[in-house]
Amino acid sequence: MANIKQQIKRDITNKKRNELNSSFDSSVKTAMKAFEVAVEAGNKEEATKAYQFLCKKLDKSVTKGVHNKKYVARQKSRCAKALNKLA
Repeated sequence: MANIKQQIKRDITNKKRNELNSSFDSSVKTAMKAFEVAVEAGNKEEATKAYQFLCKKLDKSVTKGVHNKKYVARQKSRCAKALNKLA
């Protein structure tokens, strides 16, 4: 346990941020899984909706600082490629 007042405050802040980041990361993974399920089912309409939702979540994660923008660009590219194969 920290003895310094500022470090105690920092520990509290870090814990809050960690919980928020974890929950946001979890929601992104859930959206990604929903997209993968729609692609595997071969349902283009459902996959398109899931892709749009996933892109929204990924872009928000970059804004919030949860994910790196290069990681997000790579994921969006892979998903777009999978979506275009359904056509």
